[in-house]
Amino acid sequence: MTQDPTQDALLKLLSDTRGGVLVTLKSDGRPQLSNVSHAYYPDERVIRISVTDGRAKTRNLRRDPRASYHVTSQDRWAYTVAEGAAELSPVAEDPHDETVEELIRIYRDVLGEHPDWDDYRAAMVRDRRLVLRLPVERVYGIPKG
Repeated sequence: MTQDPTQDALLKLLSDTRGGVLVTLKSDGRPQLSNVSHAYYPDERVIRISVTDGRAKTRNLRRDPRASYHVTSQDRWAYTVAEGAAELSPVAEDPHDETVEELIRIYRDVLGEHPDWDDYRAAMVRDRRLVLRLPVERVYGIPKG
C-alpha cells in the first residue's frame, strides 16, 4: 500500500465495493456519469471496468482519457474518489482473444463463476465489449472511521 493510513483507507474502499459511478467528460466539458461495476487490483493500483464500444463513456474516454471513479461505503458516510487517465483495451474480436480473457477475469473478480463461459465469450464479441483500465493516480474522500 502507500504507507499513508488515510490513503490506504481510501484505497481499501475500492477493494471493499464492487460498484460505483464512473465520471467522464463530454465534449462540452460537462461530466457524464455512469453507474458501473468494477474490480480493483491493489497490487497494480488499477480499477478495471467492462464497457461497450460506442457508448458515451467509451467515446468520451477516447477523446479525453481523464476520468474519476466514485465509491461509497454501504452506510454512505465514507467515500473515495479515484482519478486517473483511462486506458482502453482493444474491442473483443474473438471469443478467445486477450480482451475476452481480461473480461473473464473481471467477471470472476466481481461476480464469481459464470454458468456458461462459451456463451459469455460469444456475448463479449457480439456486444463489442472492451476493458477500461483506470490507473489510480490520486484519491481523495472521507475514509471509514
